[in-house]
Amino acid sequence: MNKPDKKPDTLCMAPWTHTYLSPQSERRLCCASREPAQNFRQYIDTVDGTGDYNPLTLDEWWNSEHVKTVRKKMMNNEVPEECQVCNHKLLNTDVYRSYFWHLFQHKYDEIWDRTDENGYTQMKPVSWDYRFSNLCNFKCRTCGDMLSSSWESEEKKHQMIDLTNPKNNWMKPDVKKEIKRFQDDVVYNEFKQAVEEHRVEEIYWVGGEPLMFEEHWEFMKQIVDQGDGQQVYARYNTNLSRISYKGVDLVDDILVNLRDWQICASIDGTGKIGEYIRTGLKYDEFIEYYKKAQSIQTNNRQMRLDFTLTLPGLFEIENMVDLSNQLNTTLLSKVIFSFTPDIVMSPLCLPKEILHNYVNKVIEKISPKIGRHNQSILDVLVQLLTRKTFEEEWPEWYQQGLQKGIERIKTLEEIRQDTFTMEDILKQDPEIYEWWQSNT
Repeated sequence: MNKPDKKPDTLCMAPWTHTYLSPQSERRLCCASREPAQNFRQYIDTVDGTGDYNPLTLDEWWNSEHVKTVRKKMMNNEVPEECQVCNHKLLNTDVYRSYFWHLFQHKYDEIWDRTDENGYTQMKPVSWDYRFSNLCNFKCRTCGDMLSSSWESEEKKHQMIDLTNPKNNWMKPDVKKEIKRFQDDVVYNEFKQAVEEHRVEEIYWVGGEPLMFEEHWEFMKQIVDQGDGQQVYARYNTNLSRISYKGVDLVDDILVNLRDWQICASIDGTGKIGEYIRTGLKYDEFIEYYKKAQSIQTNNRQMRLDFTLTLPGLFEIENMVDLSNQLNTTLLSKVIFSFTPDIVMSPLCLPKEILHNYVNKVIEKISPKIGRHNQSILDVLVQLLTRKTFEEEWPEWYQQGLQKGIERIKTLEEIRQDTFTMEDILKQDPEIYEWWQSNT
């Protein structure tokens, strides 16, 4: 296909370089693409799946009609529906499309040389986001069973799973066996082949909790041992609760041997509030491991605090800014995903006036402390003032969703025997606390 004089604005390098697989072996263009579910609906999917497990191999997916259509639209400067998270900056202001362009713009000419007018490409993926399972030792309140085995176990123990919903069919014992078999026999070997063919240029390790994955330690050691470390860029999104496994140290044995690396360490608040939001977090241990990895970094881009703004996290914004300043480290910021009004962990569940009152106070307080390394939190707060609240977006469902979400939060607090609760956190602001009390 002929290359245009100007790069199409909507073109993303991901469909030519990147492959994504969820812990339930759902394939997508990337982790942020909004697509119809294949088998089991994930949290940002647009249409429910069948509930039947019919996984696709990488070869079946890579030049499928779906992916070819997306490539063709991008090459014609059309906007694929799947890309609305980037198009509308629904997650953060620094979009994934820009990331893939920065990383793979050197392959731009190859797109036009090796892709036909139907979107079929001879290029092979060199960037990998394979989530080998939902294995995770945390139960973050912003997460759920599909991305955390600890969540899944808790829900099973307390009969919280509706197995009549096809979305949850992946938890049925017979289906779980099929998923494990596919992951072991197909997914593992797809990645292993890419490693052995020296075809891996970028890896995104995320979970579940990727540092709990056996596959992570095996394949990263293999990449280093076979001398490919200097061509690999490894990204991590991790809770940083483990940095060594079976005598292999993440910092001393893996990171130092790579071309480049980046750790986005997930932390949604400091101290007690951080430990409330991310059940399993040991805050002091997190800081210890963060500083160890930071000791070998060659630039501030390699270690980043990955902050997801939540309702309780509103009260941690200044602390997170202070932490990033104390560590002289980058603070990445985004707002929790929410596509239904029952996500009470989102600050957008607040009425507009209350939200804006609090956000404006925080902006005034933190602005003198903001530098280039933590500008993102200020950007997120400013953007929050322009977004629709749940009450505005779902006026007919808002109150019902609010009650459902509050009930869920209180149920979890009871199950987890929390002595420090959402109510304790919200007491810090009289207006927010009064709203909470009036709805509980």
